[in-house]
Amino acid sequence: MNNASAVGARPWRTIAVRLSEFLVVAFCTLTFALTVLGIGHSLLEKNAAGTRDFVEYWSTSHLLANHVNPYDSAALLATERSIGLPPDVSVMVLPNPPIALLLVAPLHFLPAATALWAWCFALVLCLGISVTAIRRLHSRPATTLDLLGYSFAPVLCCLLMGQMSMLILLGLALFLCWNKTRPAAAGCALCFCLLKPHLLLPFAVVLLVWAVQSRKYRLLAGSVIGLTAAIAVVLALDPHAFAQYSAMMAAARVDKTPIPCLSNALRRAIAPDAMWLQYLPAALGSIWALDYYRRRRTSWDWATHGSLLVLVSFAVAPYSWLTDQCVLVPVILHGLYLTRSRAIVIALALASAVLQLSVFGGGTRLMHSPLVLWTVPVWIAWYILAVRHSHAEPVSATAPGLQSSLGAA
Repeated sequence: MNNASAVGARPWRTIAVRLSEFLVVAFCTLTFALTVLGIGHSLLEKNAAGTRDFVEYWSTSHLLANHVNPYDSAALLATERSIGLPPDVSVMVLPNPPIALLLVAPLHFLPAATALWAWCFALVLCLGISVTAIRRLHSRPATTLDLLGYSFAPVLCCLLMGQMSMLILLGLALFLCWNKTRPAAAGCALCFCLLKPHLLLPFAVVLLVWAVQSRKYRLLAGSVIGLTAAIAVVLALDPHAFAQYSAMMAAARVDKTPIPCLSNALRRAIAPDAMWLQYLPAALGSIWALDYYRRRRTSWDWATHGSLLVLVSFAVAPYSWLTDQCVLVPVILHGLYLTRSRAIVIALALASAVLQLSVFGGGTRLMHSPLVLWTVPVWIAWYILAVRHSHAEPVSATAPGLQSSLGAA
């Protein structure tokens, strides 16, 4: 009798599971569609170039082309206001190291509105190359799971703001793909990561130790050559760029800005004036990273072991924004390719969709809110679960329709 009841209950249980999966997929798909439509609509708005981070890129290129200090706040503010920077928003100065001037300099050839579209197209291209590189690294055919990388909420936030972090994603993805087969090119690609070097400090510490111990001289040479070439071009554009940048950073103190990240929140919660507290997690994270590498150095693989390093680097970064988390796409894809649990795939899609919906509803104000502090810990927990469930039943075998449906989200 009990066996018959159990057998009779199974169809209802299966229906309930399928229904819950359908609802999750429908929610994720709807959220993704609304976010994409929102991004497209925002690009068509009047003065769209002045309402996102792109405004500082175009204005900097404009000053650079006219041989004006590209970090001059007064000159920048006048230019930014002219292309639509809202009156209640203060001047936006390019905080990235001077090598970023090399990337934004061509923007002055186009009007602000046209340059914004060209810039967004370049970011989408970087994303496409990055996802393709990671897929090839794992020797995977193109699947709908790749679309979860494209629709990862921080990626869409980065596109919405026109942020430069997508170029860091490109550099990391190319390094992971090329470090074994094209070490010099991989080293050169790492120069993109110097656009925001504070994001990957523990990763960088292990990278340097690994390169020296493994005698990866071609990779180191590629990095040096790429960085030297970039600096030479920047100095040709503005011989005083580095001095001007140092003066601006000393005055602006970007690290003191109330940025919604864990290290910044730690300092403000314990001792707001003790700046060393904001850098303590990065120091401790680097020590942990060295020990993590030491215990695995004989079998070290950047695609496998580097994923956790990237996540920890973001968790302990002195300061970072939600848009910077687009750099985690290689980690997310690695977890998706590794896991065999459909529940893990659903969890990522749902968490990403909730974040998309929050940004869609709260606007760019949410990106400056402590409400986004949960994101990095959740991505770390998700990745650990994905690794632990790497030998469970394959997604494609248990739910052949689910993988295709989730890909759309």
